[in-house]
Amino acid sequence: MNCIKKKVKEEIERGCIGSNLNCPYYPSHFFGQDCTFCYCPFYPCEDTTFGKFINSKRGKKIWDCSDCLFIHRSEVVKFVMDHLRAGIDCDDDKVKEIFQEAKKRFWRRGKAFMVLGATSDAGKSVTVAAICRILHRKGLIVSPFKSQNMSLNSMVTRTGSEIAMIQTLQAQAAGLKNTDFHMNPILMKPKGDTVSEVIVDGEHFADYDVTAYYNEFVPGPGKDTVKRSVDFLLGRYDVVVMEGAGSPAEINIYDCDIANMKAAEIANANCILVVNAEWGGSFAYALGTVELIPENDRKRIKGIVINNVRGDPEKMRSGANEIEKILGIPVIGIIPHVDVKLPSEDSESFRNSRIVGDGSVRIVVVKFPRISNFTDLDPLSLEDATIVFAECPEEFEGADVIVLPGTKNTISDLEWMKNSGIASKIISMKGKVPIIGICGGYQMMGSTLLDPNGIEEKIFTKVDGLGFFDNITTWKDGNKCVRRDRGTIVTTGGLITGYEIHSGVTEVNEKPLFNIEKLGKNDPEGSVRENEMLFGTYLHGVFETVDSRRYFLSFVKGAKIGRGVDYFQFVDESLDKLADAFEKSLDVDKMMDIIGVLR
Repeated sequence: MNCIKKKVKEEIERGCIGSNLNCPYYPSHFFGQDCTFCYCPFYPCEDTTFGKFINSKRGKKIWDCSDCLFIHRSEVVKFVMDHLRAGIDCDDDKVKEIFQEAKKRFWRRGKAFMVLGATSDAGKSVTVAAICRILHRKGLIVSPFKSQNMSLNSMVTRTGSEIAMIQTLQAQAAGLKNTDFHMNPILMKPKGDTVSEVIVDGEHFADYDVTAYYNEFVPGPGKDTVKRSVDFLLGRYDVVVMEGAGSPAEINIYDCDIANMKAAEIANANCILVVNAEWGGSFAYALGTVELIPENDRKRIKGIVINNVRGDPEKMRSGANEIEKILGIPVIGIIPHVDVKLPSEDSESFRNSRIVGDGSVRIVVVKFPRISNFTDLDPLSLEDATIVFAECPEEFEGADVIVLPGTKNTISDLEWMKNSGIASKIISMKGKVPIIGICGGYQMMGSTLLDPNGIEEKIFTKVDGLGFFDNITTWKDGNKCVRRDRGTIVTTGGLITGYEIHSGVTEVNEKPLFNIEKLGKNDPEGSVRENEMLFGTYLHGVFETVDSRRYFLSFVKGAKIGRGVDYFQFVDESLDKLADAFEKSLDVDKMMDIIGVLR
């Protein structure tokens, strides 16, 4: 505490500095924050609006306010600085008075606003991202939120929690440095046709089939989880932009749907309905969705957005006018198709095409039935590459690089790959082209996989891998690894970043591919046989750094490598382009009125 008081005194003597662009941690919370008080003068305020007590590594209770944004608001900084400078050595009681007065003047519970979709793939996710960026530009502190997401594309937060990848993208659109599990408190990851792993508050909770999920989970822990996260976010952000799931008019499960109107009720959110014009029947989708929703919930829908219009958007205006008359709900935007490259939420992205890019390097990716985190491949589109997601051996002809991506079920997808003939095809190409395995794909590259069959009896079924590495992977209950990593490529020293989300422990008997920084030491990770062009790693996001893309593509003869495009910057520019298109075609003033915030 004395150390913090000393730092605060130094901050007061220095005066207001605004955003500290030179700080290596800037922005620790959000872009545009006021960094004057890096050390909060009110610590520990013990106000549960802004933090909570946690157990330290030594078992002591400490105040954790790492998610508090209050002291980084410019108006709060100015008020607090003026009062503290009047008496730098003011006692604790005086500091508490200043804190209470600052909270009374400047803290307000945030507003919730929900984006619903008439169908799956209506464009909810990109609409939320665009709105987050628009509101962020207006100086508001914004958070995305999706109560329940079913996706095999997930990410790891700074605290080691697992959430859907799309909420991380939306957080970037909102100008947030760090994601939080509250932004996606329930994540469902399908393991088979009817069973999904359910992740709650960023951690494994249980496996459920459909019946048990709706009958047991939703009425109990499900609703409580949603309410807890909504309350957390509304206490810290000006606006929480919520995303629905599927359609809000699924009348067969309406009473147990916590992803749409029930979530809107919990958050007291007004809503807009998004319709994808590319499906055809836009006005029928809008009308049918609204009419199927019960009257009490229907009142929450304050606007309709017709999205993804190819051609002249104005040709939709007459129909929009008619739907306004029928429903009494304004059409607040007719958005043209925007050609931007952003990470995809789920396998719906394969609906139209399994080919990305038109470059000279042909990168063929195994499209497993339970493929996960296929957004790992997105950064490769920044290079001179064409990425093909392949489902049959013939599609591997002419491949310059082969990638075995992540999967939610390694054993099942390995057997599928063997039965389809893809495994034999890949084995025949060993040593001829680079073969890269990521997570589940890396596990398959080993010699042996031990599939649990009655874990308590320690009975395992031995499954032969592809035999590229002399590695053995074993699955045991409760050994899921979820963490973020940073390190270097062993042979070049190039920077790599990524994150691990996997069950199974691999006994590695190969040279390591990476050195991972852990507590000041380097831990070996992955496997490599450069002379045979074989590479394996547990790291998702491994292609995001320029160094990693240069390294892997250097093994392709004649490849044009090293474009040097920063992936984060590329995504950010794409988000700006998306927001620009929405802002031109959306009645932003009307949207602000619906949200309930000042323009």
